Amino acid sequence: MTDRPRGPLMVFVSDRLSVLAAKGELIDRYYNPGDLFDEVHIVLCNDDRPDPAAIRHAVGRARLTIHNLPAGKTLFLKTLGWQTWLLGVYAEQAIDLARAIKPTLMRAHDAQLNAFCCWAIKRALGVPYVVSLHGNPDIDYRGRTHGVMEWLAAQASRKLEILSLHGADLVLPVYRPIVPYLEAIGVAHYEIAYNAVNGAHLRRKFDYALHDPVRIVAVGRQIPEKCPDNVIRAVAGIPNAILTVIGNGPIHDHLERAAADCGIGERCVFIKAMRNDELCRRLPEFDIWATHSVMWEISKSMIEAFLTALPVVFTRHPGQPTPELSDDICVLVDNTPEAYRAALERLIADRGLRARLGTTAYERAKANWAPEAAEARYVELYRRVIGS
Repeated sequence: MTDRPRGPLMVFVSDRLSVLAAKGELIDRYYNPGDLFDEVHIVLCNDDRPDPAAIRHAVGRARLTIHNLPAGKTLFLKTLGWQTWLLGVYAEQAIDLARAIKPTLMRAHDAQLNAFCCWAIKRALGVPYVVSLHGNPDIDYRGRTHGVMEWLAAQASRKLEILSLHGADLVLPVYRPIVPYLEAIGVAHYEIAYNAVNGAHLRRKFDYALHDPVRIVAVGRQIPEKCPDNVIRAVAGIPNAILTVIGNGPIHDHLERAAADCGIGERCVFIKAMRNDELCRRLPEFDIWATHSVMWEISKSMIEAFLTALPVVFTRHPGQPTPELSDDICVLVDNTPEAYRAALERLIADRGLRARLGTTAYERAKANWAPEAAEARYVELYRRVIGS
């Protein structure tokens, strides 16, 4: 096989890339690992119109083209909840687009309507495709819906998931808690492939002397499942500490009110958006990384903290433990202000513990989630699918 595959890569995405670009979340070559392809076509299954210049770095040196296959509430209603026998017209648009592009490979990010497009194209044109799963659909999506419309969409998506995942040439769960879902629906052709994070700007922390005041950072999407209000309440009880909360979402106002109610408005800094490059550069300037999530996952922001060698305080998952997380790389606590405060005070008081925790986490992260290794793995997997 030549160094570069013949023909373009088509990437099917349901996210609104303009939002991700505005938040600075897109990293270099995310949609074209290893600069494997010279041409990348990103197909948005929505009406988003991102500025190509704002996302060009996410395809590396490749020529970028953006397409739209809008699939909103109207399509959901017209097809009676995405009934596959009523999605023919929508699928034909995807097939026509692929017929014109002539891709060598397709990738869908999560198994929603975008993965169904890949399934339809493969069935019509024989183009192979991979699906990366970024959550456990039964737990993270169907188990945590908000509102009737979201619940209906989550239920309707299950049949599309099963169809597209079984039809994929390879399924790529981005962490181990996704595997039980795949095994439950009978998908055996999967390989874990962790998300590649921003290796170009991550810097390791070596100095574990505390700042004055102590600098604590909480990073993540501000949604009900990832609400760090108990971290805020914990810091309120630690006078010589400041908390920086980075992120935005529907509970942002709630978090600001929580800080005000605790009387630490001046010691709690909110930053709604920070480019990932800047965040990765700044992480070593903090003393402790602490946040909350009930999601059964290991997030990109946590991997970045581990690769920085920051000591981490995180929620003990209320159900099954997250396989990647253990007490030797982070302090796992119950989601209460008292538990977070006790963990933070313990780390603040013990420099040796901070150093041991950060160093062990860094070594584990380098062995399992190193950015260059994660990107190389996607290249290897893509080549394998194309070669087969």
